Amino acid sequence: MELIHLSDGDNSFRVRVLGRRMPGVLPLHDLLDAEVVIESGFVNGRLDMSLFPHDLDGWSHALDALVTGRDVCWMGDDRSPAIRLQSLNEEHKTPAVHVEDVARSSISVFLPLALEDGWIDDQRKLLQMVRREWPSEVLRTSPGAYEWRR
Repeated sequence: MELIHLSDGDNSFRVRVLGRRMPGVLPLHDLLDAEVVIESGFVNGRLDMSLFPHDLDGWSHALDALVTGRDVCWMGDDRSPAIRLQSLNEEHKTPAVHVEDVARSSISVFLPLALEDGWIDDQRKLLQMVRREWPSEVLRTSPGAYEWRR
């Protein structure tokens, strides 16, 4: 299932959620396996990543910032690539995505995307679908202690 799908027909950036890492095992039940997929006439690539519930919250906050015209950086820690989104790249006059995998490969890809109006709303719908499919079912009660949500 796609969490992010940005495409203009020539360039495409997607984050696909593949499923739970360890279903039924506390505390890793809510950890989702995912992948970044980039496709263009120049470069194609795929990169594994993991998503915690707070990462989905971070994506929601990033969408809130993008709708106001601000640029955002989502993820970008030791376990994930940095995904920077520009609501409007001045040089290309379009939104743009910059993915940088500093932690593992040191590879960076920049994609300008001629997106249709309403693209942010489309991303919100994808986020809602992912949350419905894989709701957060683990509650952290204290550092290192977890229980099932009731």
